[in-house]
Amino acid sequence: MIPKINEDIQIQSYKHDESLHRIWEKATVLYADDEYIIVANKRTKVIEANGRFWHTREPSVSWFYKNRWFNIIGIIKKNEIHFYCNIASPYIIDDEALKYIDYDLDIKVLDDFSFSVLDRNEYNKHQIKMDYPNDLKQILETELDMLKELVENRREPFDKELVRAWYEKYTGGQDEKK
Repeated sequence: MIPKINEDIQIQSYKHDESLHRIWEKATVLYADDEYIIVANKRTKVIEANGRFWHTREPSVSWFYKNRWFNIIGIIKKNEIHFYCNIASPYIIDDEALKYIDYDLDIKVLDDFSFSVLDRNEYNKHQIKMDYPNDLKQILETELDMLKELVENRREPFDKELVRAWYEKYTGGQDEKK
C-alpha cells in the first residue's frame, strides 16, 4: 500500500519482541513510492508505550525506507538542520499506520555534519534480552556503516536545502500551517 500525498498517517514504532515502543499521532505524507515515504510534522503528539505523551518541539521531515534498515529525520531548528537516524527495520504500512521495529542504535547528526552513534549499551542489552539472530545483528551493523557513509558524503537525504524544500512544501510556504 502506498499512501496518498497530503494524507495524514500515524507512525508506530515497536521493539524486536513486538512490544509497542511509541506512536506519533500524525505525520503528513509529502512523497511516496515503492522505495520510500517522506513525511513531515510539527508539534505532533508522541505517545510512549507506558501511556505518557509529549509533543515534538521542532518541525521535521522524515524518510522511511521499504528496503533499508534505517529511517532518517531532518529536524528543523531556528537556524540549523540536525538529523536523527534510527537503525530500524524497513517499514510496513497498513490501514492503521506506518510501522517499523526500532533497534536502538541511533546516529545524531549536528548542523556541521559531525555525528555520534547513540544507545550502543541499550542495543547490546536488547540483543541479548530479545535474542537477536546473528544474521539480523550483521544486517544492523552493515546498515549502521552505510548510514555513517551517507552522512560523511552528505548523500541524500543529508542535504539541508532538501529538508527545507520538503518542509516548505508541507507548510505551503507558511510556517504555521500545520
